[in-house]
Amino acid sequence: MTLVSIIIPCYNDFKYVKQAVESARNQNYDNKEIIVVDDGSEWRTKEVLQNIKPQIDKLITQKNKGQSFARNIGIKEASGEIILLWDSDDYFDNSFTSKAVAFFKDENVKIVSCYARCFNEKAEWLYRPCGGTLENFLFQNASLGCAMIRKKDWVLCGGFDENMTRGWEDWEFFIRLLKSGGTCVIIPEVLFHYRKRSFSTTSIANRNIEILWKYILKKHEDLYSSNYESLINYFLKEIEKHKQERLKMSNRLEYKIGYIILKPLRILKRLLNG
Repeated sequence: MTLVSIIIPCYNDFKYVKQAVESARNQNYDNKEIIVVDDGSEWRTKEVLQNIKPQIDKLITQKNKGQSFARNIGIKEASGEIILLWDSDDYFDNSFTSKAVAFFKDENVKIVSCYARCFNEKAEWLYRPCGGTLENFLFQNASLGCAMIRKKDWVLCGGFDENMTRGWEDWEFFIRLLKSGGTCVIIPEVLFHYRKRSFSTTSIANRNIEILWKYILKKHEDLYSSNYESLINYFLKEIEKHKQERLKMSNRLEYKIGYIILKPLRILKRLLNG
């Protein structure tokens, strides 16, 4: 069996990292190693990591340098040909690794992920990335950030961009991974459980969309220049979508204000007609 290295960067996730490690250990694929990178966490997280250290094959501790740096360090230390990228506040179903590894018999497959159950304190919902080739990744991440790749492909495309500390580093990495060809396979099963938190890297990225888009467009100028018409169409659709959202918000706000202003008049009318 091919050795799979599970890489789990961890930064101040004392509430959830134990569940992530236990889920990694419980994967029904025997030939695996678990590497946790403590990215400068505070004492509570360090205490949890020491308590679960017997379940971890390699525990790497460093100063806080960001998720990209932590992932790169973990992958450098990995012995496996296959890498499973895993966030410390999320978890996979036990069958994911064995199901995903099977796809790498095809050399054209570069990324394997799955459907996800997203959840927070109030609700849960299904997320189904589409996967596919580079074309599918031009304007969105068509995979979960937590996915399986080959270590040799990580080496060939230069690893994660350590300058990207505001988010989207996984999407940008997948763009480079697929630039030379290949495809991303999405297993059409809900095998990932994605905890959505208000201060997660995704929420930080959403607050920095303009900066991140500018960085990606500049870094991959050749790619987006050759897809110029698609790029223009994408941003025109985004502008129209935001315009419609603002219009709906304005209408809702005007309705609420009108309802509040007119309420006393309606009460007065009822009293007079009483």
